Amino acid sequence: MSPRRIPRREVLRGAAIASAGVALGGVGVNLLLRPDRPWDASVFAAPGRARVAVVHASSYEGLEAIVLDGLRAVGADLSGRSVLLKPNLVEYDASTAINTDPRLVAATVLAARRLGARSVVVGEGPGHRRDLEYVVTASGLLDVLTAVDAPFVDLNTAAIVRQPLHSSFTSLGELWLPAPVVEADVVVSMPKMKTHHWAGATLSMKNCFGCVPGRIYGWPKNVLHWAGLNEAIVDVAAGVRPELQIVDGIVGMEGNGPIQGTPVRAGLLVFGNDPVATDVTAASLMGLDPMRLPSIAEAARFLGQGDPSEITQLGEPVASNVHRFEVLPRFASLEAGSAPSSGSLEGGPA
Repeated sequence: MSPRRIPRREVLRGAAIASAGVALGGVGVNLLLRPDRPWDASVFAAPGRARVAVVHASSYEGLEAIVLDGLRAVGADLSGRSVLLKPNLVEYDASTAINTDPRLVAATVLAARRLGARSVVVGEGPGHRRDLEYVVTASGLLDVLTAVDAPFVDLNTAAIVRQPLHSSFTSLGELWLPAPVVEADVVVSMPKMKTHHWAGATLSMKNCFGCVPGRIYGWPKNVLHWAGLNEAIVDVAAGVRPELQIVDGIVGMEGNGPIQGTPVRAGLLVFGNDPVATDVTAASLMGLDPMRLPSIAEAARFLGQGDPSEITQLGEPVASNVHRFEVLPRFASLEAGSAPSSGSLEGGPA
C-alpha cells in the first residue's frame, strides 16, 4: 500500500508541534544517559553478525568495478528492488572536499544496475545550502548523473510521509520523511568520511539527516539539533534504516568539518550492510575510538552491530590502514588510545 501523503495544513501543524516541543525545554536531550531501553524490541531485532569491506581506491576514476566488488562482498541484494542512493551533498567549495564525490555516486548507479536493481534514484536534502540546484550543478553531480541517465530528487521539497519513530532517544515521536525514502526498497547511505565540529565525526548514520526535509525541520535541520544532536542521529538513522553503506574516504575531511575542514587523502572506501558496524569500522580507520562517539555507542545497543568480534571484516585489514584524522581540541578524547573524557559531547546547530 502506498504511504499516505500529508496535506500542507497538517505539515505546518506538525512543524509547529515539533518547534513547540523544543521550545518547552528540549525534553529528551539527555536520553543517552538513560539506563532503560528506549526502543521497541519488537521492531529492532538484536544485532546479528555484520559484514564490512575496506577497499583501497587511489582515485575517483574507474570505480564501477571496485564498487561492484564491494557491494558483492557485503552481500548486497538489489535484484528487482528500487534503490535510493543518499550521498552527502552539503555545500560546494572547489578548494576542499565537502561532498561525496559525484564520480563515486555515478559508479554506484552503474554497479547497482549490474546487480539487478529495478530502479536507481539519487536523492539528498542538504541542511546547509537551500539552493540545491546550485550545489548539484556546481559540484558536477548533475553532469555525471546525466551521463548515466539517473534521476535526482530534492528530499527537502519532495512529497512527505509521516512515519512513527520506534526509538525514543529524542522526544520527536515521529519523522516526516520524503516519499522517495519511504518507498525505496533499499536506501544506501553514502557519506563522506569527515570529522564534525559538533558530533566529532559524521558517517553513515549522521548522513541520514539529509533524508529529513528542511522545509519541516529547518536549516540546518534545527529541530534535530535542538532535540539533542547525538540523540537525533540515533533516532533518524533508526527511522531511515539504510540497508547498505558506502563511505567515501578516498579524500575525506579532518579538522573543522563537515564544511570548513582540511581535505585528507585516506585512499579508502568502506562498504557495509549494517550502519553501526560500518561506522565502527570507518571511525576506527580515522583513528577514533568508535565507542566514545555517543551515537555509535548507543545505536550499537539495538540498531546494528558494534562489537568488532561480530563484524566480518573483509578486504583490507583495519589495523594496518588507520589514517589518523585531526579533530578539534574539544574532541581529543575521541582519539583511540587517548584518555576518555567525562564531559558532554553535546553542541549547538552545525
